[in-house]
Parts: sequence; structure tokens; C-alpha cells
Amino acid sequence: MITPSPTAPPPGHVLPPSAPWRLLARPIKPPALPTGLDALVDGVVARVQAYWPRTPKLLQRAEGILQLHRQVSDLAESRLREQLADLHAIFRRGREVDAQVDQALAILCEVSVRRLGLLPHREQLAAALAMRQGCLAELATGEGKTLVAALCATLWGWRGLGAHVITVNDYLVRRDAEGMKPIYHFAGLKVGYVQQKMDPAERRHAYASDITYATNKEVTADFLRDRLVLGRLQGLAPVLLARLADGQGSRMDHLVMRSLEYAIVDEADSLLIDEAVTPLIISGDAPNAEQVESFRQAAELASQLQPGRDYLVSERFRDVDLTRQGRQTLADLAAPLGGLWHGVRRREELVVQALTAREIFLRDKQYIVQEDKVVIVDEFTGRLMPDRTWRDGLHQAIEAKETLTVNPPKATLARVSFQRFFRLYKHLSGMTGTAWETRHEVWQVYRMPVVRIPTHKPCIRVQLPDRVFIEVADKWQQVVAEIKTRHEKNQPCLVGTRSIQASEHLSTLLTAAGLEHQVLNAVRQEQEAAIVAAAGQPGRITVATNMAGRGTDIMLGQGVAEVGGLHVIATERHEAGRIDRQLFGRAGRQGDPGSAVAFVSLDDELIRRYLPGFMVKVLELTLLKPTRYSRSIARVILHLAQARAQHIAHRQRQGVLRTDDWLDDMLGFAGRQS
Repeated sequence: MITPSPTAPPPGHVLPPSAPWRLLARPIKPPALPTGLDALVDGVVARVQAYWPRTPKLLQRAEGILQLHRQVSDLAESRLREQLADLHAIFRRGREVDAQVDQALAILCEVSVRRLGLLPHREQLAAALAMRQGCLAELATGEGKTLVAALCATLWGWRGLGAHVITVNDYLVRRDAEGMKPIYHFAGLKVGYVQQKMDPAERRHAYASDITYATNKEVTADFLRDRLVLGRLQGLAPVLLARLADGQGSRMDHLVMRSLEYAIVDEADSLLIDEAVTPLIISGDAPNAEQVESFRQAAELASQLQPGRDYLVSERFRDVDLTRQGRQTLADLAAPLGGLWHGVRRREELVVQALTAREIFLRDKQYIVQEDKVVIVDEFTGRLMPDRTWRDGLHQAIEAKETLTVNPPKATLARVSFQRFFRLYKHLSGMTGTAWETRHEVWQVYRMPVVRIPTHKPCIRVQLPDRVFIEVADKWQQVVAEIKTRHEKNQPCLVGTRSIQASEHLSTLLTAAGLEHQVLNAVRQEQEAAIVAAAGQPGRITVATNMAGRGTDIMLGQGVAEVGGLHVIATERHEAGRIDRQLFGRAGRQGDPGSAVAFVSLDDELIRRYLPGFMVKVLELTLLKPTRYSRSIARVILHLAQARAQHIAHRQRQGVLRTDDWLDDMLGFAGRQS
């Protein structure tokens, strides 16, 4: 959860005159999802629509746009500006037809050539058209998604209502906004971006632009802050009456956003699926000395309980349960403490939370300690999230475990899940390299069809069979041997790990083997773009957590193609197969040669958490006595483990949707919730 303190802008800053009040005051409840028999029918529709032949039609239309481009490529810039101005006026009125959309994209192709030196290819134009139609375009790594977003955003920006381009981090927000600025300016549009440390006045200015780049966390937090300002005001009449009653310095003048009209979500699988269950919370201070002390006491009591005897740990469901003996032991240990420790339910909740912090949440995996503070590590991207804290006392339990200063829990002022927030946009589209596996869920939750766009050049990446080991030590030994073999022929290697701890462990092994390498993890994320961009140079060894490469191209160095291109090694399989595809997709971009392989051991988290014991035994016996079917058996079992993991994650996201609907029905959305 995110816990920024809501700050009011300095007096005198007013909302831009162009802000559409009718949209600002629009009801903020997302469309209801079907239930009962309707949900069953909707599930069937989700599966049928996924195979609707959209891609051939989009590619054919893109070919026509390229033909139109050839007709305008010789026009003077003054003539191009005139034609764009005419189209701008048509789009502003919402009167455009397909032919005018195609004409606009053809002219924007020429603008891209003259300002950026890039001519969008057929597949990029097809992706832009797909997003224009409200689809999620699956476009492979290295296919130029930044330019695709700019083409689509220009068409939405001409509407004059504000279009948001949402991406995963501040670096990409600024890079993409500034990189695409020449196209936007030529098209008569203003572009702005929102970053973490901006003040309200800067944010207001950015949102007043025709195109605004921001991360999902920043745009959602700004939305919640504005809802806190509006309170229970919904609808145009109450908003206008409040503005008249307040007069000068009205709270309406403190709003920073305009509306939630158009959004293009980059890395959509990460933001709309992986982070969908994450609630973003605006909170305020709620000091409570007794409560803070209870977390320290709970950590001390938890350290005196014995695993197996007093409590049981479920790795699959990531929870801890006290046994009957454990409850009695806890009662005896807590008896001298008095106060809240006399309450059975409260003391057990506190100690279970402390045990969860101790057994489930591990340092250098789910979090790090930086400057005497617990900093969360995003398990999907490997990035640090210093502005987030776990809720329901878990963050305090981890602080107590690490013997750090325990900060009091915050009081919730407003909250919304990312899943709910993105459903509030009137027009939502997106793009990513991996979305096909979640196509049914994307349709059912966001009403976005997933469209697979082929690569501009055939992918010639060699996908090698998984290498499975019984002992984790054997796996790491073979990973180092594989890297050394590739390094000796000057082939670059990108090695993906699932945690900071694993990346540092592999770094130690590589150092011992005398192999020079670069490490990229959440502790060293400042150098991310530079390290990833250089990963394709001859003989380069790059060890990275899941954060590797999102948004940054890996260009092959001189002579690398001749030795096989970039070689990607996954040191574990992930719960979602598409995350493996994200990593493997770093190799073989835009027709380059490349190869990828995964190393797996029976001690990996995926196997421990999601495979029944008898299947683990079958896999072990298969590895001890290899047959010609061993690879097939291992592949099927690993696929089953991923399928079970994805099913559990899907159920969690469904639970969040039900919780959102319950909050709507029981509480409504009134900014402040306690």
C-alpha cells in the first residue's frame, strides 16, 4: 500500500480554465461486473472473442496507411502542419471517421521520420490502430512500443480532454515524454509528465497538458487526493454550488486532475494483472504508543514459539496457523504482560502477524533494510518501493523483527485498488509484450480484447529445454558453468533471478570463478537503464532481478550476432509463464539471433509452493533415473505448477473485485473511510 500524506497546494493556484467540470464531477463508480448466469455467459464470450480475427484486418489497414504515407512524404512542413490542424479540428469535435484516422497516422509517420528519424512499420501501425479501438496490443519486446503509444496518444490528445500514458517507473515517464515531444509539438499538442517529487502546482500543470505521462502509483494517488478534496460531492450541480459557496480559495481550486477520459497503459500485464490486487491508500498519522509497544512484544513472544509444535507454516497460501498447543503456550507467555494481551483474539492476531513477518517475509527477497527503514521490494519487477508500506500491522511486525524503530500504523483516509481505478477510465487501452495468457481475464475485468501483433521480422530465438536438478547447489554450479561456456566464446549473457538474495549469491559464485559481471537489482536500480542497454555487448555478463530491461532495448554489440546473439538464463521459473516470456524476450529482438534456457531445482519456490508432494517425488524419481520421456514429464509437471499458481493468483484478483463491489454497496465512496 502507498501511504503519502495528502498535501494541499499553495493558495492562489487555480485549476486551468480548460478543465471540464462536467467530467471532474462525474460519478466514480466503475461499471458493474456480471454475476450469476450473466457471469457464466460472459465467460463464454471472453473465450470466443479472444479468437476474433482482428489482426489480419489491422495489418491490412496498416498497409494502406503506409501507402498514404508515401503520398505525403514529399509535402512541405507548412503543408503538413495545415493538414494536421484540419484533422485536429475534426477530432476535437469527435467527428472523425476511419479514413481520417488513417490519414492522420500517415502524416504522423512522416512527422516521426523528420523529427525522430523513425518510420513506423506496419506492425507498429496495426498496434496503434488496435489501441485506438480499445484493445490491449501484445507487441514483442524491441518492437517500438514507445512510438506506438505516441501515435495513439496523439489521436486521443486531439480530443482536448486529456490523455494519460501510464508506465511503470519515473525514468520511463520522463524519457518517453521528452523523447516523443517533437511529434506532439508538431501535431499542436502539449505534453507533460508527473513524477514522484513534484508539488501540486507542477502536477496540475502536467495534467492540464493534452498528453500526460505518469506512473500508475502517481496518477492513482492524485485521483485519491482529489477525491478527498471533493468529499461527498458528486455531480455537476453540487460541485458548482460548493464553488459558489466557498468563493475565492475554494477547495475546488486545490484539485490537480481534470478527468479520467483516455488511458494508454504500457506494460499492461504488470499494471493491470500483477499489481491489480494492490490497494493504493492515502493515509494520515495516528500515533498510538501502546500499539507500537505491542508489536515489539509480539516479536519477542513469536521468537519463543517452536515451528511444527506451536505453529504451522503454509508456503503455498503464505500464512501461519497456531496449533492448540501453541495457543496454550502463547497464553502462558502473555499472562504477565496484562493489558490487551488478556484478550485471546487480539494476542493471537498480533503473534500470528509476527510469525508471518518472521517465516514468510524474508529480508533481501520481499524487502530490504535501507537507512534503518524497511523498504518493500516489488516481487514482480524487483524494484524498490520506498513509498509503500504493508497494511494491517504487517509492516510494523517486520520492523519489530528487524529490531528497527517501529512506526505507528497509519489511519486510512481513502483507498482504491489499481484494478478498480483503471476501470474508471472511459476509454482504456494498453500494450505489453506478454498478455495472451491473461486474455480472458483482461476482457472480463477491463473489457479490452487482447490482439496479438506479429513481429516485424521473424523471431529466430532458440528456446532450449529446461534443465532440472534435484539439489539447488547443483543448479547454481551448472548456471556458472553455462555462463563460463558462453563467455569463453564472447557471447553476452543476461541472467534473471527472482530475488536480491539470489542475484547476490550468483554474483559471489561468478566472482569466485573469476568471471567479471554486472549486477542489477533493487539495491542498485539507479544504474538500471545503462546496465541493461549494455547487456548485449561482447562477452558481457549481466545478473538481474525481474526488473531487467522493461522499457530499455538491448542492442547487440559488434560481432555478437555471429556468436549466437544474447543468451538469456532464467535461474527459476516464475508463477506466471508470461513473466518467463518477458525475460526470454530480451533475446532475439527484431530478428536478432539469441537463445534462452531455464535452470530449475526441486527446492525452487514454484515447486515447493504449488506442487503436491507426490508430484515432487515423481519429478525426483524421473531425474534420478532419466528416460527418453524425462524432459516431457518434467515439462508437464512444471506447467502444472505454473497453472496452479496462476489459478490462485486469479482467485485473489477476483476477491479484490468482490471487495470493491462490497465497499460500493455498503459504504459508497466518500473519500474518507475508517
